[in-house]
Amino acid sequence: MAKAIYQGILKAQTAGKKQLALLIDPDKYSRNNLVSCLTLAHTAGVGLLFIGGSLLVDKMVNETIRIIRENSDLPIIIFPGSTIQFTEEADAILFLSLISGRNADLLIGRHVEVAPFIKKSGIEVIPTGYMLIDGGAPTTASYISNTFPIPHDKPEIAASTAIAGELLGLKMIYLDAGSGAKNPISSTMIEMVKQNVSIPIIVGGGMRTKEAIENACTAGADVVVVGNIIEENPELILHFGEVLQKGW
Repeated sequence: MAKAIYQGILKAQTAGKKQLALLIDPDKYSRNNLVSCLTLAHTAGVGLLFIGGSLLVDKMVNETIRIIRENSDLPIIIFPGSTIQFTEEADAILFLSLISGRNADLLIGRHVEVAPFIKKSGIEVIPTGYMLIDGGAPTTASYISNTFPIPHDKPEIAASTAIAGELLGLKMIYLDAGSGAKNPISSTMIEMVKQNVSIPIIVGGGMRTKEAIENACTAGADVVVVGNIIEENPELILHFGEVLQKGW
């Protein structure tokens, strides 16, 4: 099972197959809502489940994973907002380095604190370059991380940052406009990053319409993440899933 999830993402990338990931914030779902949402996610063809958030209050990560296990066989990947969100009950963790910022704690500091526990757990670790992009509104991620996002209209900065991440040995690039973003990341920025790195590209934040998801996929995103809008209207996941049926 070692590295099975990352290898699956690589296989999909090589085949040109786009993947839809559902971001589940344990603070935002009741059991019944989560079970219902998982049913819709399966129908829609969601391929990955990300678990986490910039600020978790109720410490419901393990309970959320337990409910998912009972109702789904989709891979469960921790998308950590802090070290306290790590749990060995997941299948994998995005080991995020916030390469768009200059906060040493989120480049390497917090990683040192949790690394021994992650290694001991044996779960799959996917080193990922995390890049915050300006989505037109202040976000929890930028506030908590104490960093400035890359300007929306500076694709060359995003591309150079992604190149640096790949050269440092990171295995994926995650472009994120953040929870609550007004605007999705521009197709121009995604396309420029895609042209300059060979590793898989994840795009999230501001993905509130089918058009936004299609634009991200067309520009080069390998995985598109939806979260907030599904909390508000779970049925939309079926609409978004239609994008996966297109020939890329």
